[in-house]
Amino acid sequence: MKYFRNESTDPHFNMAFDEFCLEKLQIDEPVFYLWQNRPAVIIGLNQNAYGEVNLEYLQKHGITLARRVTGGGAVYHDLQNLNYTIVGRSSDLERDYPAYAEIMAQAIKSLGVNAEVSGRNDIMVDGRKVSGYAKRVWKDRLMVHGTLMYDVDLETLTEVLTVSGSKLSSSGIASVKSKVTNLKYYLPQFQSISDLRNALEDRLSNGHQDELITLNDNQLDEIRSLSDSKFATWEWIYGHSHEASFAHKQKFACGTIEVMVTVDHGIISEIHFGGDFLGNKAVTDLEEYLKGCRYEKECILAELKDKPIEEYFDGLDYQNLTNLVL
Repeated sequence: MKYFRNESTDPHFNMAFDEFCLEKLQIDEPVFYLWQNRPAVIIGLNQNAYGEVNLEYLQKHGITLARRVTGGGAVYHDLQNLNYTIVGRSSDLERDYPAYAEIMAQAIKSLGVNAEVSGRNDIMVDGRKVSGYAKRVWKDRLMVHGTLMYDVDLETLTEVLTVSGSKLSSSGIASVKSKVTNLKYYLPQFQSISDLRNALEDRLSNGHQDELITLNDNQLDEIRSLSDSKFATWEWIYGHSHEASFAHKQKFACGTIEVMVTVDHGIISEIHFGGDFLGNKAVTDLEEYLKGCRYEKECILAELKDKPIEEYFDGLDYQNLTNLVL
């Protein structure tokens, strides 16, 4: 197959790179490229960012959140994860979708690993997941992209994809948790992920005999523009989220406060406070203040900062109330 070398580790740029290759690239046969991201969580097209990801952990540890153009569940990437994309024309999706995934499974197998395509979108080794993949169709084109876990930090993976039990419901697609493992344990001949990348590129490009494609400056500028105007925006990452409801409960000096929040496309559409707390004012006014606010800390803090919170909840400040809402 013809192939690219995409050296970017920017998750938003790489999401834009995929879309550009699917919709804009002139191709007459399948092409592939291997790529990596700095630490990031990539959520599926139809997922709710708030219900799928431990956003507080991401913010604390400087992990990027991105949304891709394909369905499926949330995945964690770091520089010990190798991603792959295959794009081609397709007149038979039922044939080509599993066939593209099989291409990667066979390439891994050629390295001495007993990899098998399994389930709806996994590549498995010894009953454990080493790759999840997803697809997108555009006109007569098909893109399949996925992960290859070489030596991913599994502890961080667990943290970022674990959300609190406060999530009640979501209209998006929930991630399917699977037992996972790293390919490193099955590839003792490799010293690093670079060795894996070079070996797979060699296998998939027919020993580098197939054509290496280079994008020109105008094409790269178009991808950067798409990254900035779409994939890196709040509207795409958070605002694309489908409706979800959350409930939180905490005991304060004023009593127990319960809050139920409905978030639709990143905006608080409904919010209700309840509990045995004491206060002087009806909380209905406070609820109205928060409707229409982005479901993010900065927006809620800004909305509550100048409000007499202690009048609604005896002795409570706006910072603690913000933390409860989130």
